[in-house]
Amino acid sequence: MARNVLIMLFDDVDALDFTGPLEVFAITGQRATGPVPFTVTTVAERRSPPIISRSGLHIVPDFTYGNAIQADILIVPGGLGARHERNNAQTTGFIKRQAKHAEIVLSVCTGALLLAAAGLLDGLEATTHHASLDELAESAPDCRVLRDRRFVDNGQVITSAGITAGIDTALYVVQRLLSPSAAVETATHMEYNWQPVQP
Repeated sequence: MARNVLIMLFDDVDALDFTGPLEVFAITGQRATGPVPFTVTTVAERRSPPIISRSGLHIVPDFTYGNAIQADILIVPGGLGARHERNNAQTTGFIKRQAKHAEIVLSVCTGALLLAAAGLLDGLEATTHHASLDELAESAPDCRVLRDRRFVDNGQVITSAGITAGIDTALYVVQRLLSPSAAVETATHMEYNWQPVQP
């Protein structure tokens, strides 16, 4: 059965933070026989008016917080909007509820600030965009912030560095859940320079 990949959206989200992982999971397995391994959908606090990304992209999400499916993989992107959303109890509450049953919660860039606000980084290691590392350390004092990592895998909770690091991290998740060859095939199809991560 395909894993549900649910991507959170909010105003002033960085487009590449979510479109990079979206493409990775959406095209993985598309050229193989058999069922696709991932089904990708989006969620936001509202569907109308559309969500507007930092770059002006208008997006109508598939679900709202009130009717969303349960994610197997929850993706929490960043951007300027993440700083606003960490004070939104609806958003942090949704992350907490989803995290109870999600196999993986993956933040991209300053999406880590939302995980911190939801209390998901306590006792863990994490990273974020290089310009926000100090802010993450202040937001999650019980978290060890790693400053030289492309991503940090704690098992259920995975955090990535800034923007394009979300693509690398999504490919790593494909490697972890499926196989290195599946991740390489996806990266090759995307014409993205990526190599499997050594355990």
